Amino acid sequence: MKKRLPPLNWLHSFDVAARHLNFTQAATELNLTQAAVSQQIRGLESQLGCTLFKRLPRGLELTDSGLAYLPVIRDSIARMSAATDEIFGQIRHRPLTLKVSLVFYTCWLALRLARFREAHPNISLRFTSNIWVNEVDQKDADMEIRYGHGDWQGMICERLTWDRLIPVCAPKLSNLQRPPVSIKELSQCTLLHVLGYEEGWGHWLNKTGYGHMEAASNIQFDTLISALETAAQGEGVALGRSSLVEGMIASGRLISPFEHSIETSEAFYLARPIKQHPHPNAEAFRQWILQEIGTNTAQLTG
Repeated sequence: MKKRLPPLNWLHSFDVAARHLNFTQAATELNLTQAAVSQQIRGLESQLGCTLFKRLPRGLELTDSGLAYLPVIRDSIARMSAATDEIFGQIRHRPLTLKVSLVFYTCWLALRLARFREAHPNISLRFTSNIWVNEVDQKDADMEIRYGHGDWQGMICERLTWDRLIPVCAPKLSNLQRPPVSIKELSQCTLLHVLGYEEGWGHWLNKTGYGHMEAASNIQFDTLISALETAAQGEGVALGRSSLVEGMIASGRLISPFEHSIETSEAFYLARPIKQHPHPNAEAFRQWILQEIGTNTAQLTG
């Protein structure tokens, strides 16, 4: 009757102990206690029914059985290691693919990305942009940063932002040569609208009691980053999200001409498919961005 195979950790301990011919040194390499290594070797010898090491006053020496068994074990471990790396290493080393809202990447993530790379220099990243969320196409990214209500089917979503809607413009508008000084003066401005956002200019004007107002002109965009850049060029007033425009306001490219702001119900979310096997580095990015969000929120509210 064939003997059952010994546990792999026992065989690994045998290989390392045979290399050092010392249980204490083997224990250090294996991050175990000397007693644990000695116990594993005794268990292996008991299961095999023979002695593998001679215990000498100043170390160890392999028995004839140990000398015969060692090459087989080393070859098997080496082959398993090579096969594991060949089959699964490409998964571990492939870039972590993140599909990110273009405005969130440009106005928030790009400003902080150096800190992630410093903390995780061995993690390769690949970014793609999402303008409109496609519920069906969820397999081309390991994680996404989406804007909405966080209720996408088949996705685990964690909220990243708690924004306020803030009108922003350049310090000097091309038609007024100055920013508007009141909400009523928005009727003389070009309003920059972004398609796909539930909470746009109509929502903001209704909330502030100016739902009846008509602007001098309107321009529509399919991305918020386009509207914000147009506003920075003095061509109109955009409706920014507080977490995204703070950098442009701090640099002086944009100003917030009014004190009025409206809390949003929409937000940016970190989303990942429920059924997809996670990338080995996905959790590192998740923990990092949640920590960054927490730090940023504390700075804004502190």
